[in-house]
Amino acid sequence: MLLILAAIVFLLVLSAFFSGSETALTAASRPLMHQLEHNGDRKAALVNRLRDDQERLIGAILLGNNLVNILASALATGILISLFGPAGIAYATVAMTLLVLIFAEIMPKTYAIRTADRTAPAIAPVVNMVVNILAPFTKAISVLVRAALSLFGVEAQGANGGSTEAELLGAIALHDGTETAVKHERAMLRSVLDLDDVQVSEIMTHRKDVVALDADLPIKELIQQVVDSPYTRIPIWREDPDEIVGVVHAKVLLRNLWARGGDPAELDILKDGADPWFIPEQTLLLDQLEAFRARREHFALVVDEYGSFLGVVTLEDILEEIVGDIDDEHDVAAQGVDHAADGSYVVEGKVTIRDLNREHEWGLPDEEAATIAGLVLHEARRIPDVGQSFIFHGFRFDILERQRHQITRVRITPPKP
Repeated sequence: MLLILAAIVFLLVLSAFFSGSETALTAASRPLMHQLEHNGDRKAALVNRLRDDQERLIGAILLGNNLVNILASALATGILISLFGPAGIAYATVAMTLLVLIFAEIMPKTYAIRTADRTAPAIAPVVNMVVNILAPFTKAISVLVRAALSLFGVEAQGANGGSTEAELLGAIALHDGTETAVKHERAMLRSVLDLDDVQVSEIMTHRKDVVALDADLPIKELIQQVVDSPYTRIPIWREDPDEIVGVVHAKVLLRNLWARGGDPAELDILKDGADPWFIPEQTLLLDQLEAFRARREHFALVVDEYGSFLGVVTLEDILEEIVGDIDDEHDVAAQGVDHAADGSYVVEGKVTIRDLNREHEWGLPDEEAATIAGLVLHEARRIPDVGQSFIFHGFRFDILERQRHQITRVRITPPKP
């Protein structure tokens, strides 16, 4: 009898191992395991290989777990029947249910889920051996399961309906916290995933705000404009502001001026400038980022389908979409959003919806419009007058200022939490 009791205890230990292994291997952080594998951790690599074939892994663990649980219950039933007769069946049922539930299920699973990242690599070699030993049996069971499911018209090997990007967005949302640093991290991670959804037209500097040079002006006046500008790359036009014929780089201009002894008379700003690089407004930020890297350029001119000049986009614009505004000592501070004491925000019409969403974690749609002014026009379906108010998407918009047909200032009141 002592031998049988020892066997039952051993089987319960095995059951606990199988239960804890299942939880640890499925709960272990996938990014951490991949990083450890990349760093040369063989056990982490084994965890990844086991999880690559989850059907085989879960099948082997469930098979082993059920085998030891049923065998332990049978042994306990035999002992108790010999001691108490038919009543031993009831005693065995109650006793084994409590033992299996507490010591072979709840305790190992609780421990495993709390220490999954440490436990999974530790038990991976043993689990891998068990999986290989039970592979013929799990394969046969898998075939039987598929055959049974096919009788009911169920496809056992359907594709996973989850989107990798959706999973990443969900993981980012779980990066909880109200601290400024945590909110900024969430915004950065979301922005990286949005790069292949946002077009350059949504982040470009509009043509009316672009500093450009008239190639027909005297060279001294052109140099003075370059010196006064906060930008290092400036488009050059001739005859018509839409006819961009080149791009001057302030550093190249300074180098050429120095090479000529400081005499601007011999400078040819068009000859010294670079050829303009035109891109369509529909270009996605991810594609444009790759293009900037491939061409080793930081500046592009955006045109519409008719070839008309719309604005400029730079490498810094794309980086700011990820990390937020990047200002240096020469940048002109842009005043666009003021937080009022009543909880509302006074916003300039040209402020982009994406910047507001990222800064305040709002959910204003940016599919149909890039700026706040554009969103109001799109939702109102007309040009509103100063003093009018609208409620869109749970937000209140009060029109504060308008210049001709352009909305220049809006008060936004977000919904109360």
